[in-house]
Amino acid sequence: MALIGLISDVHASPEPVEEAINIFMGKGVDQILCAGDIAGYMDQLDQTVSLLKRSNCQTVVGNHDQSYLKRHGEEADAASIQFLKELPATYEMEMSGKRLYMVHAQPPDESHGGIKLLNKDGEVEPGKREYWSQKLETFDYDVLVVGHTHQVFAEYMGGVLVVNPGSSVFNHSCAILNLQNMLVEMIPLSGEKIEKTWNWGEHMIYAK
Repeated sequence: MALIGLISDVHASPEPVEEAINIFMGKGVDQILCAGDIAGYMDQLDQTVSLLKRSNCQTVVGNHDQSYLKRHGEEADAASIQFLKELPATYEMEMSGKRLYMVHAQPPDESHGGIKLLNKDGEVEPGKREYWSQKLETFDYDVLVVGHTHQVFAEYMGGVLVVNPGSSVFNHSCAILNLQNMLVEMIPLSGEKIEKTWNWGEHMIYAK
């Protein structure tokens, strides 16, 4: 099998990241990917970065990472700062004949905006699937991995399997993608039920 572990929007909270990594290791994943926003909200960035590095997690930069660097980028000697500075905007890979593309918010290389499909009840909003199917019609990849919106979904749009594993800390979720059969398993974290949508009026608003 070709299994890919997926996390996103970990926001300097190491406990759910460590739990997700342990789950991935137990399932025998071939690669771990993180769709950005390592920094932001929580205050354990060093511990979180250490976990990502130890697990050889391939990571892209998010908007919170960019904001953090603007505030703290002069601390060039800090390992976590250097880690964030070196994050690419996008990541591509090919495995089992499938081509995968990862970006924080939306292609080609946006860390803002994002693919928002779900309403506050976690249901696909009318017209959103059609809108993104049209936008992705010429996108020449089999899988698109995104984060940013704190929404949990795996949907075919424009012939592309679009996966958002959700925020490990706020949606309490991670995912495992099987590239051979193109199936996605969403996995709950922290003993919580997966919250498909996080970031509405009753919650804090993420930085744009």
